[in-house]
Amino acid sequence: MVSPVTVVKSEGPKLVPFFKATCVYFVLWLPTSSPSWFSALIKCLPIFCLWVFLLAHGSGFLCAHADARKILAGLIFSALGDAFLIWQEQGYFVHGLLMFAVTHILYSSAFGMKPLNVRAGLLMAAVSFLTYVLLYPYLSGPFTYLVAVYMALIGFMGWRAVAGLQLANDLWTWTKLSACLGAVLFMVSDLTIAVNKFCFPVPHSRAIIMATYYAAQMLIALSAVECQDVEVGRKRT
Repeated sequence: MVSPVTVVKSEGPKLVPFFKATCVYFVLWLPTSSPSWFSALIKCLPIFCLWVFLLAHGSGFLCAHADARKILAGLIFSALGDAFLIWQEQGYFVHGLLMFAVTHILYSSAFGMKPLNVRAGLLMAAVSFLTYVLLYPYLSGPFTYLVAVYMALIGFMGWRAVAGLQLANDLWTWTKLSACLGAVLFMVSDLTIAVNKFCFPVPHSRAIIMATYYAAQMLIALSAVECQDVEVGRKRT
């Protein structure tokens, strides 16, 4: 297993642009009441940096590992979703929802179906179902079924991420842990969005949504580099 110190030394420098871009977003804190292409750029910039993070591992790495390519594609659709959500009050919320739905499909595919871990699946199904039950009285029109489909997709993604973390059997790796934490944070971010939009105002909702979202995307991007870091670890041992 690759040590955390090795991970920090090998991946930390490549994430510096992401951390800087995230700081820029929170420092500028552009008002959401006046959407613009500049505010879209600032919001998407950390995700762009995660594209660069994966691309920095080389085209050979991406060509050799389908999972990494799927996560990169998921990040591309995430950026599109972020851009659409800048103009959500102008009628583009559904467009953003669809982009993130595709993202969750890609991430689910990247995490794979092994091990199955039925218990984790039942847990995520219960969380998704209870969340929808909470939201249902506040939903109307197409959102009644759109939110249901979205909850199913993100719940499935969460299941596949959590299923890979086999703590009891000591078969976990830091990238499996990263994927698991990333998926859970993504669900927290989207739940906050849903409650704040459809149910009632959540105090400091934007800060909670964006902090958990950026952390989730970073952790999921990190989960894509397992194969390369295993090779690095083998060379050093």
